[in-house]
Amino acid sequence: MSLPHAILTALLERPSSGLDLTRRFDRSIGYFWSATHQQIYRELGRLESGGHIRALPTDVPARGQKKAYEVLPAGRAELARWTAAAQDPKPHRDAMLLRLRAAAVVGTAGLEADLRRHLDLHRRQLAEYEEIEKRDFPPGEDSAQARLQHLVLRAGIELETFWTQWLAEALRDLPVVPEDTDGTAGPDGPDRPGDTEQAS
Repeated sequence: MSLPHAILTALLERPSSGLDLTRRFDRSIGYFWSATHQQIYRELGRLESGGHIRALPTDVPARGQKKAYEVLPAGRAELARWTAAAQDPKPHRDAMLLRLRAAAVVGTAGLEADLRRHLDLHRRQLAEYEEIEKRDFPPGEDSAQARLQHLVLRAGIELETFWTQWLAEALRDLPVVPEDTDGTAGPDGPDRPGDTEQAS
């Protein structure tokens, strides 16, 4: 469960209200960990009840005003514990890859158009990441915090670069499989990701 840790990270970077956090998730953190407005507010309540964050004191009456939150020592300790803990990578799940495998047995009709749409979306995301890199990480910015944040952005750039290259290759090499294919297995064994399973 990483949403509370994403919120703790954001609040340690800058105390924020729930609305401000939602905007920051939309603009930056959401690129690699998305959350809805309701999820963020629900998690803020849990973190506050658990003694990990507190609402900043204000002289303005609370009614109708945005509450800003800051992280308490217990919240910082929890984030440090979670950051240092070992975690296994999660298995990758992607509907497009599954659809390509399905197309091998039901036909590729309609698939090319959606591959082109995905390619356009990934190209736009890559361009956005590259613009952020130019804006936020100019040459000479060498603090440890900036280097770590840049590493996260570079991961996004590399992933989008991979997908744009892979989708372009898929479109270039996409075979036409008729809808009446019988789905028989190819000559290779069943243990490779793209192979169909053969009956024993």
